[in-house]
Amino acid sequence: MPIRQNLSKPDIQLSYLEWNQGQEPLLLLHGLADHALVWSSLGDYLAADYHIVAPDMRGHGESSKPDKDYRFESAIADLEALMDKLGWASTHVVAHSWSGKLACIWARQHPERLRSMILVDPIFIWKMPSLFKLTFPLLYRVLSFLKMMGPFASYEEAEQQARQLSQYQGWSPLQQQVFQVGIEQKQDGSWGSKFTIAARDRIFEEVIQIPGLTVPIHTPALFVQPEKGVNRQDWQLKPYKTYLKNLRLCKVPGNHWPFLSQPEAFNQTVEAFLKENK
Repeated sequence: MPIRQNLSKPDIQLSYLEWNQGQEPLLLLHGLADHALVWSSLGDYLAADYHIVAPDMRGHGESSKPDKDYRFESAIADLEALMDKLGWASTHVVAHSWSGKLACIWARQHPERLRSMILVDPIFIWKMPSLFKLTFPLLYRVLSFLKMMGPFASYEEAEQQARQLSQYQGWSPLQQQVFQVGIEQKQDGSWGSKFTIAARDRIFEEVIQIPGLTVPIHTPALFVQPEKGVNRQDWQLKPYKTYLKNLRLCKVPGNHWPFLSQPEAFNQTVEAFLKENK
């Protein structure tokens, strides 16, 4: 079982899970509105061979939730401070969804830090037109990973909503645990996600302004493409094929959350790639 740890920075507290059995560094980055426990199956599966850390990104889970400063630059600084605490000069990175864009920016700015990166159904890789911001209210209502924001009148109502969402399809014990850890009762008695509205709004603004891929990147990279994920068309894959010069694509079963919906196949895929890039 992982141990819950904490990193104190001048601006925030960063909470993270740590599997400290193996030696090879491995950093697991969750997507928007998720938290570190989504990696529970993968962490347990690889724990014997890797020193694994999965942070709750700022604004998520048990980490601090500032009103401002959700820049990619600040998130990368959080990760580098965490690596410094752990004594890691470099690490393998598994990054899901929104954090896949973060990983690409990180590899572009500080390639020496990333031994390899596994991008799990990444999204929003381009710089978006400013007019795209007008669609935010609609996106907030329809995107599956934001539908647990709440408020919900009761825990039971929140669970009923969760059971209808893709990330909890099948409602396995792992999915139930991820759901339970990700919500909380608010001061007014309602229930909702630990992910904050301020984080949601600021991160989406940052996604619009900052392009993810702009120059060739030579870090060994695996693009994990779930069969029911969001990246199904050639035009969606084109920027990755253009800029990631050491890229492999791999299809896996499951939806946008293959580590929750089909963890066995996902875990084996990640394991195989990491072994090739030790």
